[in-house]
Amino acid sequence: MEGKALDKNKESITLDKDLTMSWAPHIKSNESTQRIMLDVIIAMVPALIGSIYYFGMSALSLIVVSVVASVAFEAGTQKFFKKEIMIKDLSAVVTGILLAFNLPAGAPWWIAVFGAGFAIIIVKEFFGGIGSNFMNPALAARAALVASWPSIMSEYINPDGMASATPLSIMKDGSTSLPSITRMFTGDIGGVIGETSSILLLIGAAYLLIRKVIDWKIPTFYIGSTAIMLLLLGVDVSLLPYHLLGGGLILGAFFMATDYSSSPITPKGKIIFGIGAGVLTALIRVKGGMPEGVSYAIILMNIATPVIERFTKPKAFGEVK
Repeated sequence: MEGKALDKNKESITLDKDLTMSWAPHIKSNESTQRIMLDVIIAMVPALIGSIYYFGMSALSLIVVSVVASVAFEAGTQKFFKKEIMIKDLSAVVTGILLAFNLPAGAPWWIAVFGAGFAIIIVKEFFGGIGSNFMNPALAARAALVASWPSIMSEYINPDGMASATPLSIMKDGSTSLPSITRMFTGDIGGVIGETSSILLLIGAAYLLIRKVIDWKIPTFYIGSTAIMLLLLGVDVSLLPYHLLGGGLILGAFFMATDYSSSPITPKGKIIFGIGAGVLTALIRVKGGMPEGVSYAIILMNIATPVIERFTKPKAFGEVK
């Protein structure tokens, strides 16, 4: 009997070793951070190729400098703080590409380096690294660059190399000399290098949705509420396509507003986040002094995310006040 008891104890110990203790939520998934980031990179490839096609080697050089600087700043910061170097998760590469997508083609290389340092060191690593940043690093860097060097960040060129205002800037000034909707779709317009081609961005967005890397709620409610709010604010229906296809709305809605660490995880929270970003974008465009507003709208909603999640978190079964 004693021998059998010992055998049972041994079996119990063996079983205990097979159990894994972890914090909730207990969700099993084969997806890793690296795989998710790789999917985001793949989704950005069409727009990346389009930016090089339209803006040439200047766009390619900005993308390369931004990515290399982002990876270097992340590795250097993590080494300085004696943390595990995590550059293999590819999140710094994603930040670098998104930052470059938010730069004009004529921007000097050091702008990309400064932006990468601000995004990675200040916004990401100083707050704990991946998953702990309270706002999208690339958008925060763009906001810092616009505040520091507004003239550089507003010097847009057309794919033909000629200086040009963006379609939203043209509308803001009251002019009617707008490009065709076809050019808006394909990307043959002035603007930052990653926002101009709506069709290429939508191809990437479709990939993210099919792969279930992002949820449909934030981009759908973001774009939809932007359109509704613009109409309520008196924007002519004929100008609505320019607002929806321009100003980085598609880039922001699918690739930056859906950032895991700075957007809500609850279903209701995602809807509120999308609506809030849409309302703010429309208000900034129509009532504010800037023609666009996507960056600041998303950043403001990033800051509001903890409050949104606090009031939209699901109740535990049996919970009472």
